[in-house]
Amino acid sequence: MSRHFDAIIIGSGQGGGPLSTTFAGAGRKTALIEREHVGGTCINEGCTPTKTMIASARVAYLAGRSEVYGVHTGRLSVDMARVRQRKREIVEKFRTSSERSIRQGGVDLLMGQARFASSHSLEVAMHAGGIFELSADTIVIDTGARPSDPPMEGLDRVQHYNSTTIMELDEVPEHLIVVGGGYVGLEFGQMFRRLGSRVTITERAPQLLSREDPDVAEEVANILRQDGVEVLLEAEATVCGRGGDGAIRLGARTPRGEQMVTGSHLLVAVGRSPNTDDLNLEAAGVTLDKRGFVQVNERLETNVPGIYAIGDVAGSPAFTHISYDDFRILRANLLEGGSRSTKDRLVPYTVFIDPQLGRVGLGEKEARAQGREVRVAKMPMNHVARAIEVDECRGMLKVVVDAETKQILGCAVLGIEGGEIMAMLEIAMMGKLPYTTLRNAIFAHPTLAESLNNLFGTLDS
Repeated sequence: MSRHFDAIIIGSGQGGGPLSTTFAGAGRKTALIEREHVGGTCINEGCTPTKTMIASARVAYLAGRSEVYGVHTGRLSVDMARVRQRKREIVEKFRTSSERSIRQGGVDLLMGQARFASSHSLEVAMHAGGIFELSADTIVIDTGARPSDPPMEGLDRVQHYNSTTIMELDEVPEHLIVVGGGYVGLEFGQMFRRLGSRVTITERAPQLLSREDPDVAEEVANILRQDGVEVLLEAEATVCGRGGDGAIRLGARTPRGEQMVTGSHLLVAVGRSPNTDDLNLEAAGVTLDKRGFVQVNERLETNVPGIYAIGDVAGSPAFTHISYDDFRILRANLLEGGSRSTKDRLVPYTVFIDPQLGRVGLGEKEARAQGREVRVAKMPMNHVARAIEVDECRGMLKVVVDAETKQILGCAVLGIEGGEIMAMLEIAMMGKLPYTTLRNAIFAHPTLAESLNNLFGTLDS
């Protein structure tokens, strides 16, 4: 079979899915190719399932400290199979809803593996059998990324898990070893600790969360240690194997010499690789960078006219909301005659440890490296009335402002509902409000929002 379309989207992630229905809604004959499941990483292996399971872990955490609130419960137990089933049910609900929207939106949904035959033609090996040939003047690549393994001796001979496969466990690991102190490793590490595992996190850098300011990263490490997670910094995992007792043994190189960690399960969370291997992009002439990501400009255009890339595969910040904004850029430029780009856009994100870490804009380290004259407002969460009242006092608020203009340049909110407070500061940044406006604003009492009064008040004390 062979057909010509106005537009072809490869991958049904949080950018590709809505882009396909938008093209179709504009009267463009559109094909959407998906090789695994509709919804991409977010719905199937990322945001939705992980945050669903983290919610179960938080309930276990609160139940375990209920006596702090004067509430006594019985013996705590975790039904991991039920935690997993709840996750599966929610993922299936979201996935089904997304697929229904695509099919009802007039899109030709093709389930199979796509490969370029030339710059504007593709072959799809259909899961149902046969090869479907199609072409289009506009092609968008949205194939995402997948967990990658580090070059570690013995890793290929030891059963280990990644961020996708570990969510299919039906039992709580006795001792989970996590390689990688980034967002994924920390979320899973704390989650399984709260569900009952002993957890050790190894990170080769001097701090967790390498993109964050050192003081924020140190506070995150303190919180994890308070929860009973063992955090090993400057510990580069180099070798792993199984002992005669069946236990996993992980060797790590540290400034103090070799260190051995023994556990029952191993989670590798050291990064992701782009899904470009099977696309035969050489036939299309599309340029990749040295890591295999599709190279695009600020308008998400590749070096081949008419071919675009969005989301993780284009090297965009690996967040669902950024993939969705990539969709909005192409919608504006290709359908609305706009000229949107990725230049200077804010990139907010939340690390869903507990308490959350909400981040947007410049950190102090980054701002000073740029030679900016800045002032920094900092306040511990135990100075926030609402946090004290609900006994969630861990963490800190930190905001960087321009010393001359008083504009907010960025923030790190590590605290209860940190992502929501961060969003308030992001809105202020979007509206170019000086910090004094928030310092003097009237916020309802007692809310977390009113912490901004006292936070910014520290700059004038």
